[in-house]
Amino acid sequence: MTKLGETRSLVWAHGVVSVESLGGMIGPTLFVLPDGRQVAPFQVAPWANEPGGEALPGILKRLRGEWPCVPFGVDGDRPANGDWPGSAANPTVDTGPHGFSSNHDWQFEAAADGSIGLSIAYPEGHPIKALHRRVTPDPQTTALDFELVIEVRADCTLPLGLHPSFRLPSKVGALHIEVGDEITGATFPGPVDDTSIFQQGRFQTPWRDVALKDGSQLDVSRVPLVQATEEILQLLDMPGTASLWNSAEGYRVRLTWNKEHYPSALLWMSNRGRQMAPWNGRHLALGVEPICSAFDLGPQISVADNPISRRGTKTARRFSAGERFMTRYRIAVEAAEVA
Repeated sequence: MTKLGETRSLVWAHGVVSVESLGGMIGPTLFVLPDGRQVAPFQVAPWANEPGGEALPGILKRLRGEWPCVPFGVDGDRPANGDWPGSAANPTVDTGPHGFSSNHDWQFEAAADGSIGLSIAYPEGHPIKALHRRVTPDPQTTALDFELVIEVRADCTLPLGLHPSFRLPSKVGALHIEVGDEITGATFPGPVDDTSIFQQGRFQTPWRDVALKDGSQLDVSRVPLVQATEEILQLLDMPGTASLWNSAEGYRVRLTWNKEHYPSALLWMSNRGRQMAPWNGRHLALGVEPICSAFDLGPQISVADNPISRRGTKTARRFSAGERFMTRYRIAVEAAEVA
């Protein structure tokens, strides 16, 4: 069993939220809808309490819910591929996926009544000095408000992102990804997994009409997909909002964020594709991740000239020494019809 770090929970009139020290991740959270139903939209990895978890990377040990990623992605040994630049396996700033803070314990700190506060200090020599995170339930409704402060130690340019991930219903196509057809989608420029079925390195508008390797086309706006697969789709120039309608369970999740800070959103479709441990073909979740990044390809590629940045969509943010960058975002839940 994976050792459990410190956890803080907060009850409010419309639910209960828990936050874990490892990764600063949101744990199991219940929202109580006006009709009295309780819904739990965030995912919790099925291996979180299984033996052997201590051997996993920090980010995977108790994978769940939502957390910030600074930087987003990780550098790897990736050769240049078409218009995409390559990168080296020696990381620019971090060796762990999605940054130091995603793989280590945060410290809980004093926060105003009705909030949970955490912070994490980055290692000496890292261009980021510290992160500060605050999770505040809205006292009036079924929503969580988030605040992230990035303290910068040295001038740097890095990709960054947020990582909300949601539990999917078992019924195929029962969760509707509600994003406008005017949005352009980009498929990952390489195989995400051996099970991946999307054609690689393509841009398409509307985002939902994805070409597959077998020459057919698939509307991916409704998940889970029929096929067992692992996919990543980047949505470009997002308006800072997206919603998910769970038509099997009758609720809708609404995400809002600052589109200037995060101009894209990454859809991570973990559709029982990965067969290796600890995934074992059983992980069913959807990440809807506001990012300023080129997929999760890491700082080297995101900072470089790449096919997404050449389209005018930023894939990295420039920070100045001494800067305190603040961003806020919101995840709200509401009742919706059952289909």
